[in-house]
Amino acid sequence: MSSSDNHTLLRLEGVCARYGEASAIEDITLSATAGSVVAIIGANGAGKTTTLKVASGVLKPAGGDVWFDGQRVTGERTGILVRRGIAHCPEGRGVFPYMSVEENLLTGAFTVKDKAATRQRLEYIWDLFPRLKERQTQHAGTLSGGEQQMVAIGRALMSSPKLLLLDEPTIGLAPKIVQQVAELIRRIRDEGVSIVLVEQNAQMALDLADYAYVLEGGKVRLEGPAATLKTSSLVREAYLGI
Repeated sequence: MSSSDNHTLLRLEGVCARYGEASAIEDITLSATAGSVVAIIGANGAGKTTTLKVASGVLKPAGGDVWFDGQRVTGERTGILVRRGIAHCPEGRGVFPYMSVEENLLTGAFTVKDKAATRQRLEYIWDLFPRLKERQTQHAGTLSGGEQQMVAIGRALMSSPKLLLLDEPTIGLAPKIVQQVAELIRRIRDEGVSIVLVEQNAQMALDLADYAYVLEGGKVRLEGPAATLKTSSLVREAYLGI
């Protein structure tokens, strides 16, 4: 998908979601254009992770609609959405510690039936993450936090997604590694994968994003081009510490 093909790839319309009786997000409407990076920022508990879970089918919405690539996909199962082109890299990395790096990556290709395509995809991941190639036979649990994050992103990319949902990819990582993750996100976007980025590091998220949403109390409080939001007094005070 070329970045010039800028149709709306993902759209959430009036989405509400609950955990039991508790409302997590309310009337969320947001879009991601093909070829773009969209950031979702906000404090802990603002509803950022829940929004991604609804978009990837992990959580069924209590109301509203989800559209992907022109089709309504509200309530579709995760496996179906992966086949359609949505990959979700959840917070906390979730690598399988006793499986090798390569085995972890291959779990991301569960929807790909063509073995040659899977090998080709693996070569792409080795090219993207040379460090993982060096450690392909190593147990994923023995890797550093930054390397485990690479495994998690690589696993999500194994299904050749059109859209990558990234939840807190830099949490707990050293500043130098955060920089590497930012460069990676740019490269993935340049190769035609659209990205929705949920990130505690608001400065980094707004630097990377074309468009951004600020969530507060389960609702969209502000939205706009990322460059514009960086100059908003609310964003500067609450999220950039300026």
